[in-house]
Amino acid sequence: MTDINQVILIGRLTRDAELKYTSGGFAIGSFSVAVNRRRKNGEQWVDEVNFFDVNLFGKSAETLHQYLVKGKQVAIQGELRQDRWEQDGQPRSKIVIVAENVQLLGGNSGSNAAGQQFNGGGYNQNKQPNTYQSKPQSSSPSFNQFDAGQSYGGESDFPEEIPF
Repeated sequence: MTDINQVILIGRLTRDAELKYTSGGFAIGSFSVAVNRRRKNGEQWVDEVNFFDVNLFGKSAETLHQYLVKGKQVAIQGELRQDRWEQDGQPRSKIVIVAENVQLLGGNSGSNAAGQQFNGGGYNQNKQPNTYQSKPQSSSPSFNQFDAGQSYGGESDFPEEIPF
């Protein structure tokens, strides 16, 4: 059986989304989501809040940027990615959600896009430069697009042997 890296969350944005562009003009949106978890502690219910950073790429990032405002409730389907870097000689890392599908929920922000669903623009780490700019330099970047609604052909798509 293959490994699965899939996450689904419903939460509220903790800040307005940021939109940046790579030197090649590819859009990268980023925002943070708070997800409440309720658990029982003795006789009382206690709310715990978890915060997650989310990245969205391509046309979806450009389209959704105006609707992703602080307090807006969203449903996110995507995968987990571990970013790693070195700071002051110390290795650092953090887990980020790469959104493949974002759905706007509720009417909190006053936008008319409530209930709309957007598929992510896809993410390929090998093609993603690490330089950001405030405006795109090219009008039509050519990156592979991933349709989050596509299905796989079943178990025949996976190799029989474990690769390790």
